[in-house]
Amino acid sequence: MNEFLKSVPAGDVKNASKAMLQMQLYAIFTTPVNGMGPVFEHLDEHLAFQVQLEKDGILYSAGPMWTDDEESWEGEGMVVIRAESRAVAIRIAESDPMHKAGAREFRVRPWMINEGTMTVRLDMSSQSFGIA
Repeated sequence: MNEFLKSVPAGDVKNASKAMLQMQLYAIFTTPVNGMGPVFEHLDEHLAFQVQLEKDGILYSAGPMWTDDEESWEGEGMVVIRAESRAVAIRIAESDPMHKAGAREFRVRPWMINEGTMTVRLDMSSQSFGIA
């Protein structure tokens, strides 16, 4: 393959990794527009929206993104959702109260999961579970 290529068709990548999971999701990168005040003003509504997405089976994962030194939060977050297309994912992101209010702006990127692991531990005696 030409090492100077800047882009490869998605179909080529899918073909090269056809034995892997190939789960199509959408990552929503969200950043504050006018500082942290508006973010906190709409945080409760935003979190309720996220919980509803989770209950509806749309939300795959979400959470805040710390600064690179892992010491603080500047309002950035990432939300990963299940959707039929990027257009649908954009409509879902537009419905977030944080975005509707203009407290944050967002970017949606298609993301295909091929590799990884998730461990769920279920302790029957205590009827508790954990994710590692």
